[in-house]
Amino acid sequence: MFPGISNESMSKNSTKSIVFITGTFISNNCWDDWKPFFESKGYTCLTPAWPNKNASAEELRNRHPDSAIAMNRLDHLTEYFAKIINDLPEEPILIGHSLGGLIVELLLQRGLGMAGVAVHSFTLARVSRTYFRFLKTLLPAMGFLSSPQKSYMISFRKWKNAIANGMTYEEQKQLFYLYAIPESKLVIRDVFNPAAKINYGKDRPPLLFISGCRDKLISSSLIFANYEKYRSSRSITDYRDFKGRNHLSFKHPAWKEEIDFIFFWLQGLR
Repeated sequence: MFPGISNESMSKNSTKSIVFITGTFISNNCWDDWKPFFESKGYTCLTPAWPNKNASAEELRNRHPDSAIAMNRLDHLTEYFAKIINDLPEEPILIGHSLGGLIVELLLQRGLGMAGVAVHSFTLARVSRTYFRFLKTLLPAMGFLSSPQKSYMISFRKWKNAIANGMTYEEQKQLFYLYAIPESKLVIRDVFNPAAKINYGKDRPPLLFISGCRDKLISSSLIFANYEKYRSSRSITDYRDFKGRNHLSFKHPAWKEEIDFIFFWLQGLR
């Protein structure tokens, strides 16, 4: 049994559906290893692309600057995934990475989904130095000195320093070509606007936070501080930090350890 889960508070979670929610800067093919893992456990898995991003990473990079991608907003994304969830025959589990983790939180507080997992999720929790570093890293992506009608493309330098740090140069380069895509400047700005507001005390389905101690974009301390904000809620909220993980946890050599933990956490909710 995991911390925070009691016999009295366990969810009657019998769903066999999972909706994976991708984050910023990264293509939805990032779930290509996670999806078959959960399918092998009997789950039906959906990995929908964001609006205007239903193409390969290479094609999306070739379209940059892309005015359609540039128009994506956080509230629109939340509604987009809410519709996907509402169209399913059962309430699914929600697993989101980065900004997708924040979207999971926003959906759960609306009562959507049977349970949620926020992997290295964006957060508004403020922890002085680490929060300043988070803002500094995201500032170019907000594009205040450029047109919001044009998409932002993360540079390889920022990718290797903030997303894929700790990997070999060849791994960083390979994963950049595999995953990196243009992003909306407006959706990054929305993270710091009312569209991202969380009601931490509200009852909602169970939620697990996953962090990585080597994540230079969203530090473990930021994610733990966000987890701590939920202490006023009666709902199940758990946290796990994984050693050696950067923001790109999908391709870490020990990614299976992370996904195994998520699977057993979900089993514990039954």
